[in-house]
Amino acid sequence: MAQHTITNRPSSPPGHRRRLPYRYWVAVVYVLGLFVEIMDTTIVNVAVPALAAEFGTTPIHTHWAVLGYLLSLALFIPASGWIGDRFGTKRVFLVALALFTVASALCGLAQTLDQLIAFRILQGVGGGMLTPVGGAMLYRAFPQSQRAKAATAVFGVAVLAPAIGPVLGGLLVDTASWRWIFYINIPLGILTVALAATVLVEHREPHARRFDIAGFVLGGAALTTTLYGLSLGPTLGWTSPTIVAALICAPLVAVAFVMVERTRSEPLVHVALFRDPMFRIGNIAGGFLIGGYLGLIFLLPLFLQGPQGQSALHSGLILLPQSVGALVSSQIAGRWWYRHYGPRPLMVYGALLAAASGVAFLAVGADTDPLVTAALLGLRGLAIGPVFIALQTATYATISPAATGQAVAIYNTQRQVSAAVGIALGAAWLTARTPDKAEGVDPVSAFHESFVLVSILLLVGALISARIKTADARATMDPPPEPPTRTAGDVADPPARLSAREAGDDGAHPPRSST
Repeated sequence: MAQHTITNRPSSPPGHRRRLPYRYWVAVVYVLGLFVEIMDTTIVNVAVPALAAEFGTTPIHTHWAVLGYLLSLALFIPASGWIGDRFGTKRVFLVALALFTVASALCGLAQTLDQLIAFRILQGVGGGMLTPVGGAMLYRAFPQSQRAKAATAVFGVAVLAPAIGPVLGGLLVDTASWRWIFYINIPLGILTVALAATVLVEHREPHARRFDIAGFVLGGAALTTTLYGLSLGPTLGWTSPTIVAALICAPLVAVAFVMVERTRSEPLVHVALFRDPMFRIGNIAGGFLIGGYLGLIFLLPLFLQGPQGQSALHSGLILLPQSVGALVSSQIAGRWWYRHYGPRPLMVYGALLAAASGVAFLAVGADTDPLVTAALLGLRGLAIGPVFIALQTATYATISPAATGQAVAIYNTQRQVSAAVGIALGAAWLTARTPDKAEGVDPVSAFHESFVLVSILLLVGALISARIKTADARATMDPPPEPPTRTAGDVADPPARLSAREAGDDGAHPPRSST
């Protein structure tokens, strides 16, 4: 049996930890890492034409610089739970962030397209571990009653980074060089590594499991074939032999993966977590909600820069009110609404309003005032903020601290696939209905139909969210008790006991090291 050593921390930690509770240091570190990872995913998209010109190839071939990253990301997300539990979340987070930063520098130095694709794959290895392991640290550090507040920081990054990425990427490509879309990650990555090494405390699950090779191979194959088919389907054509083969193999391999994991005594991914009603409903509803939300985000820049004739910079500015609205409503939801009303009304009514705002784009044409478009996006942002705060908080409401790493890895896998499905669905319909594909179809009408299609996903997500039971999320709604008075000899509890006692912890000290 693996030994489990507890190393006591001094009762008087460094001064910076006295001023700011440990859980907030975890949030700061995770938010910085998450920001650079999400922004990098979107910032590269605008540079595809510049990369094609640089390397003398077509945008389709250059797209592998984007797809290679996504496939690598998908391969390591499912394994991140086991890796963090086995080697320690602090250690893995630092390695993942350092690898991501070094790979960013190598991408900027790439001299050929093959080199760039290889370095992007390496970057995806770091990114695939970064988000789930950081998320596990975050949700372990915060007591259940304060997780809605933690989710506000995560969601703020999730909406700001995609909004900033295309605008910043366009500016860097136009005024400097495509290489700077990668170089910009370096200073933020170094800062985050230094901060994480200083303030984080190691946590490792005491009973190390064996690595499930079969689960890793099957899970990675299922995800990569799914993302490959959905991402390249609109470009290569849905009848392309490689796309058809990928989309046929993906569900077959996924079924094989689930069957293997159910029979394993030490599975890579605990599919048994889906027996938990709250976790199951949260992931299913989240799949539709994330797909519907990101599907429209993908379509809108194409609409603004196509039929409306806006520049890349102006389209980014028109999209900005959506992020601002989401930030405002998420702050209110995380601090007050979630505690008073619980997840179900926030998810149901928020998703319905977001779907209605998407359908309202039927009234937006090629000559519509940009202020009208920005106002509709602001409304959509106000609607979606509470939805994702409730989703991210309630999904883990009944998950034990020991299973948090596995649960976060599963949720992030679902998020990646859902995003690909939403984007592919909108892109496929738009491609099929554009004038060169469907004779006599107005391009604005083709966009309108695609807007409605992805908005239907939000509607389905709202219906599934109605099945959430408030009682299952009660622990995340109750206010924390008054903190007890600590004496000079008090030492913070180890991570294994945080869920039972952390609600009364003042958070001034980090948990004891678990190595």
